[in-house]
Amino acid sequence: MSSEITPQSPGRKPRVAVVFGGRSSEHAISVVTAGAVLRAIDRTKYDVLPIGITTDGRWALTADDPERMAIADRTLPSVADLAQSPDGTVVLPVDPSDREVVYTEPGAVPKALGEVDVVFPVLHGPYGEDGTLQGLLELSGMPYVGAGVLASAVGQDKEYMKRVFVSFGLPVGPYEVIRPREWDTDPAAARKKIVDFAGEHGWPVFIKPARAGSSMGITKVDDVSGLDDAVAEARRHDPKILVESLLRGREIECGVLEFEDGPRASVPAEIPPVTAHDFYDFEAKYIDSAAGLVPAPLTPEETARVQELAIRAFDAASCEGLVRADFFLTEDGEFVINEINTLPGFTPISMYPRMWQESGVGYTELIDRLIQAALRRPTGLR
Repeated sequence: MSSEITPQSPGRKPRVAVVFGGRSSEHAISVVTAGAVLRAIDRTKYDVLPIGITTDGRWALTADDPERMAIADRTLPSVADLAQSPDGTVVLPVDPSDREVVYTEPGAVPKALGEVDVVFPVLHGPYGEDGTLQGLLELSGMPYVGAGVLASAVGQDKEYMKRVFVSFGLPVGPYEVIRPREWDTDPAAARKKIVDFAGEHGWPVFIKPARAGSSMGITKVDDVSGLDDAVAEARRHDPKILVESLLRGREIECGVLEFEDGPRASVPAEIPPVTAHDFYDFEAKYIDSAAGLVPAPLTPEETARVQELAIRAFDAASCEGLVRADFFLTEDGEFVINEINTLPGFTPISMYPRMWQESGVGYTELIDRLIQAALRRPTGLR
């Protein structure tokens, strides 16, 4: 088991603020993730304060009710349905010497909710997973689970993620970037850029938001006729878009977790082809719950290679805590890294906890290790 961190006040359990929801298009998946974390966290070791961020950015005190945070009858949950008040707001301290969290409601005296020792952010996408929340927590001197500001930003922006990987000698697939100004000022030139890319690397291509996750806004485009609709869908989530070629091969994932002696890699998993969907999109992941294979049927040499690459990716982006690294094993037997997720899904069907379960680290211990790693980590520059 992981080493124990003694709370500042003797006899008091460390208090964990689980922060979830947020303003991104992945709001609902973040709520589902939070429900799984709240269900599994060891209440004999930690006190828990659930804080939800609504889609308009209000920090709300929510019910500690994991059952209401699940996808039910294909209906996605939201923080607004869990908030204890439609107007109440949770305020984090801005003084690094103060850990007191305050709750305010219009016309009422602010209420102290007690000290928080560590924040467990389970937000996905912009305004949470991209370094913005991490920066806020750094300013307040609050320990938190997961990657810091730089690693979170790199992990969210697929363009700069790939640039970092290339600079560290990691193999990436062909890609092209269309920045907001390019499409806004000269869409014909931007369109030609995509068509030229497809001419060099072949159709189909994938058009995706550069800074989104959970397969939101991704379209597989078979020819130029579907290009404008695909760009419009991607830009609905992010004005900067990424164009990627189709890599033929197997989809392999590997988890990285920070231990006391450094990062370690889990057994890898494989995402088999989804017959009911064109690719592994949002519906396949979360609505129809397409199941991956854990462990992946790889040779010992292939397993060792993908584990090595996953840890190299973790280090290249200066990550902390955890990462899920996604790869393609191409038809010629080479691993190509597609992306990392600095806050991978923690839903009951998510690959990251399943991979660690198969590696001998159960869900509750996994959460414990992440919290303990955050409590060990010094605040400030490191």
